[in-house]
Amino acid sequence: MPSGTRRSFSLTRSRTRTRHAKPNLRYRIARVRELAPGESLKFMLPIGNVDEECLLINFRGQFHAYVNRCRHVPMAMDWIDNQFFTEGGRYLMCQTHNACYEPDTGECIAGPLPACGKFLYRVPLEIEEGVIYGRTPPQPFED
Repeated sequence: MPSGTRRSFSLTRSRTRTRHAKPNLRYRIARVRELAPGESLKFMLPIGNVDEECLLINFRGQFHAYVNRCRHVPMAMDWIDNQFFTEGGRYLMCQTHNACYEPDTGECIAGPLPACGKFLYRVPLEIEEGVIYGRTPPQPFED
């Protein structure tokens, strides 16, 4: 969904598409200046035949994006809309399971045993002329 504006409404978690996402197509997410360190932004990205809810984060000046899905139980990680960082801003946390993930790698380092050692599904990013673009992840999901 090529768009770079912030949305004030709640996004749906996933929505079935009638067509498959085109490979190698990039989708505009936001401008670099719209996301300060420690902030996050949700966006939708076509993956396979589903529009998946994803999250873009600015962690210490570096941008990372993941599918908004905990690796313990496949559900959205934010129970308060668009809140992913722990109170100190050091980790991403699933608000339902308290699983903690490294923001720069997506690795689960604490929480329920089935999640530990697993990685969030990364969304490949490109930054060009101050605009952040996302691409469909190259590998299918395990869950």
